[in-house]
This record gives sequence, C-alpha cells and structure tokens, in this order.
Amino acid sequence: MISAIIVAAGSGVRAGFRENKVLRELNGLPVLSYSLSAFAPLADEMLVACREEDKTEVNALLRPYPNARTVRGGKTRGESVCSALKEAAGDVVLIHDAARPFVTDKIIRDCIASVEAFGSGVCALPSTDTAVLAQNGEVKSVPPRDEVFTVQTPQGFYRATLLTAYERALAEGAEFTDDGGLYSKYVGSPRLFLGDRANKKLTFAEDFLPAERVGFGVDTHAFYDGDEGAPLVGFITLGGVRIPSDRPLKAHSDGDVLVHALMDALLSAAGLRDIGCYFPDTDEKFRNADSMKLLAEVSRLVREAGYSVANASVSILAETPRLSPHIEEMKRNLSAALNLTENAVGIAAGTNEKLGYIGEGKGITCYATVLLK
Repeated sequence: MISAIIVAAGSGVRAGFRENKVLRELNGLPVLSYSLSAFAPLADEMLVACREEDKTEVNALLRPYPNARTVRGGKTRGESVCSALKEAAGDVVLIHDAARPFVTDKIIRDCIASVEAFGSGVCALPSTDTAVLAQNGEVKSVPPRDEVFTVQTPQGFYRATLLTAYERALAEGAEFTDDGGLYSKYVGSPRLFLGDRANKKLTFAEDFLPAERVGFGVDTHAFYDGDEGAPLVGFITLGGVRIPSDRPLKAHSDGDVLVHALMDALLSAAGLRDIGCYFPDTDEKFRNADSMKLLAEVSRLVREAGYSVANASVSILAETPRLSPHIEEMKRNLSAALNLTENAVGIAAGTNEKLGYIGEGKGITCYATVLLK
C-alpha cells in the first residue's frame, strides 16, 4: 500500500502573501490542487498536512478525492511529516511539498520504483552550475560539479523506517530541510532518481505568475477611395515601413494596421485593455502618431505587468500593394521594438483571392498572436 504525504502547512511569508501560498491560485486553480490530481491515481491514500486555520479550505479541495484526508501540521516541516507518518497506513510513503505543483506522473512512478528496488527514492537533478561551500562569505571548498545535485520532492521510503528516524530527530531537536537528509543521518545513504526541471518549487511572488500567456489581436483599415480630404501621400505604413501605394489608409494615426493588431495582441496577453483605451482616436495628440512609438509604450506596459515577449506571429491580408519585398525590413523593425531576435518574429502576407472587401482592394486586415513569458 502506498501513502502520499503532501506537506501543506507552510505560509506565504517569503512570497509576501497573507494566506498559505499553496491555497493561492495559479492559472485558475489553487496550487495544492495540482499535487492532489497528480498523486490521486497512484496512491492508495493521500494525507495533507495543514495548519488548523487552513483546514476548512483544504478539506473543500479534498472533496473530489475519497482517499484523501487532512492531518495536523506542525510548527516545522519535520513535525508535519512525522504527524502524517503516524497516521499513514501504507508500507511505502511518498513525501511531497505542495509548493511543487508541476510534479509529473513519471516522477511519481519512478519514486515508487526506486523505493521498491532500493528502499528509498529521492528526486534530484544534477547541478548545471558550479557549487561552493562557504563560511562567513569565504569559499572553503569547491566540490566537483558532477557530484553536486539539487534535491526535489517527492521522496519515497518505507514508512516504519522513516518514522523511527523522525522520532529520533525530533527527540534530539535536530531539524532537516528534506527527508533525504534525515534518512542519510539516521538510516543510510538514500537512492537518487532523476527529477525534472519543470518540477520547481514556488517560493517567491514572481513564481506565481503564469509561466506563459498567449494574446491575439486583429485590426482593419480601409483605403481612401475617391474620398475628398484624402492625404496626399503615396505610401502606406506597415511594421514601421513606408510602402508605395496609390491610396493611403484611413486612420487617426499613421494607419499601421500591422502594429495596431500586434499591440492589441500584446495588451490582451498581459490582461490589459485594448489600444483604444490607451490611445483613443478622439485624442488629438495621437493624430498621425507614429505607431512604432506607440508600440514602445505598449511594450513598457507589458513589462510593468511582469512579462516579456517570447515571440510574435503576424499575418497580413491585402490584395494591394505587394508586400513581400518589405517583409524582412518589417521583421527587423518589430524585433528591435520587442527586444527579440529576428527569427522570433514571423510575418506572412497573402491576398484574399479577390473575395470580400480585401479582395476588392477596399482595405487591409492584419492578425497577430504573441507569446508572453
């Protein structure tokens, strides 16, 4: 029988939260919910160690799982784990920090397999950085990098063995940051198995921002067609590039339909308002405005919201003028404005096969998608 012990008795102090960080939402779900759904198919029972003040909220999250229940959390992680070990019924226990919501099915299965084969299983990753041992700000030694690992959870053991070790540690007043360290002192060298870089621990406020967000934007501008008052210019502007055209586009600003669609995609991905809110066409200060400068302002707003642009993809539908000779210059302009390499900006241009207002040469429509991180 396998018992999963999910440690959820901490707080959000380091993240600057007032509530327990594992009850805070991440991409629309409480952090704790991710661990529950990951362990439920593989564990015979799940014990969630939580604080008394969080018990009502945690129990609400456990309702879909008839094999789950709460146990009393302690003042320290060790007290919480020991309390759960005393109530667990499984021969094998898997101990996992609820603040690691991205644990995978493979990691859990590998942990179980390691316990069955070696008596223990500690999730870990080889260090990609050089580690040092230091004291009072001075480096004392530099262990070989191939011998340095960073430890994750879950960590699996036989329940009776680990419980005995915890009881000894608590009696001696010894504290450990993870179960493998305690096992190493009181039982023997635990066995490592390979973890996953995605299985990170959420510690600080920025860790709770969605990892990636997608945005979509669309904009259309009509051509002047025999209208009185049409500006006497022989070009349109797309992606900051002036392209020869016998008719200009109708617009309050410079009519850069590509940049306008891109700005809306960026603002949408960041959860902000659309460009009409920030640059209304009723405001004279934006008359004939350079859209590339407006894009710089949108980029600033996106950064202030806590995101950077990973890539952008744009599709232009226009029967006229011919755009292919200008694509590379557009890419250079946009990549510079968004602080991206040119291969992170994609621009496609096509006609509408003579159909609709685009095919009749009455206007241009542009679609844009972006990925923020």
